[in-house]
Amino acid sequence: MRDPATPTAETPTSAERDELRRQGILLTSIEEIYNWGRSRSVWPLQFGLACCAIEMIAASMARFDIARFGSEVFRPSPRQADLLIVSGTVTKKMAPQVVRLWNQMPEPKFCFAMGACAISGGPFKQGYNVLKGIDRYIPVDIYIPGCPPRPEALLHALMQLQEKIRGQRLTGPSAPPHLQAGAACDCPVPAFGGHDLEPPKNPALWQPPVLVRKEGA
Repeated sequence: MRDPATPTAETPTSAERDELRRQGILLTSIEEIYNWGRSRSVWPLQFGLACCAIEMIAASMARFDIARFGSEVFRPSPRQADLLIVSGTVTKKMAPQVVRLWNQMPEPKFCFAMGACAISGGPFKQGYNVLKGIDRYIPVDIYIPGCPPRPEALLHALMQLQEKIRGQRLTGPSAPPHLQAGAACDCPVPAFGGHDLEPPKNPALWQPPVLVRKEGA
């Protein structure tokens, strides 16, 4: 199958499109317009966990102005948001609530793991009560490292997400899950077991790394 992004004799090149644009003629497609609108109207959920949430709040202030990217609308309800920013330490007591919020968000939806704690547990990794990464239960689109990351890092992640959305196809095997019939959208919510969360991970999303040891080591 031919890549739609590859120009042929029938489709104009980038230089030809730029020349037509200078003449007041715009060439586009339904897919480009659709993804352009989606990428510039990403609404985050008004939700924070710990100190990284302060950096997330700062990104919406005048100095950084997340409104430049169309994401100034922080929605108080997960049913009106399409971006979950997991900003801060995820305790095992809070993990089921985060997964519930994710399941209540409509498709298409995206997730940022903001800060070392949300990515891997951070400085509290060895604590019995801290989840070692939210990607054990929900899919993460962008990881934002740092402790805490700066607001500029969050804006950079948002630009990376916009680029990802603009590159999505409306049809075919590479289409996003919400456009594929039968694709699972919800994640199982962990429950409190006798000693830990049950299940301890979502096997469809995360598997522990396999250590290959040499003989005699």
